[in-house]
Amino acid sequence: MAQSKSKLCDRCNNLADIRYRIKYQEQKTWVMVCPECWSQVSQNNPYYRYGGTWKAKPRK
Repeated sequence: MAQSKSKLCDRCNNLADIRYRIKYQEQKTWVMVCPECWSQVSQNNPYYRYGGTWKAKPRK
């Protein structure tokens, strides 16, 4: 059986199969966040920057 390579969200620490690489605070480093956190911090945020999407691929 294949296992997912889910990883923890840097903001809420929940496991996620999809994470977004973003900056959402002034002069902060890049973080990887789940879709739920992404939708919360990206809306009307002047510091928001998108840096890519990471998707878990099943292990063989």
